[in-house]
Amino acid sequence: MQATATVLVYSDDANTREQVRLATGRRPAPDVPVVEFVECATPAAVLTELDRGGIDVCVLDGEAVPMGGMGLCRQIKDEVFNCPPVLLLIGRPQDAWLATWSRAESAVTLPVEPVEFAAALASLLRRKALQGAS
Repeated sequence: MQATATVLVYSDDANTREQVRLATGRRPAPDVPVVEFVECATPAAVLTELDRGGIDVCVLDGEAVPMGGMGLCRQIKDEVFNCPPVLLLIGRPQDAWLATWSRAESAVTLPVEPVEFAAALASLLRRKALQGAS
């Protein structure tokens, strides 16, 4: 198992980014690495960080402005080679179909519910580790 996993968190709302950090804790599950966060408040910052590389999972806020996480997810899935898996934060359960449209691997509703969020993030980190091992 790698020592740390880097999780990019995109939201224009600092409170949402904090909810993600608090729900994750040091690690979302015992069998996944300790998490380090890269926080971004703008779509341009997300693209810059993805170009740098080293991101294991992206958490994108579907309710962010001026560009929501759904549109940004679709863009990075089209433009970023070997795009990391995406966990999308959606405003309501009825928006799950939009998460599918955006090609996000997983989605949870806002406000962040810690147990649900940690389980979804851990699942994506496990999947990423399996892909890296093959």
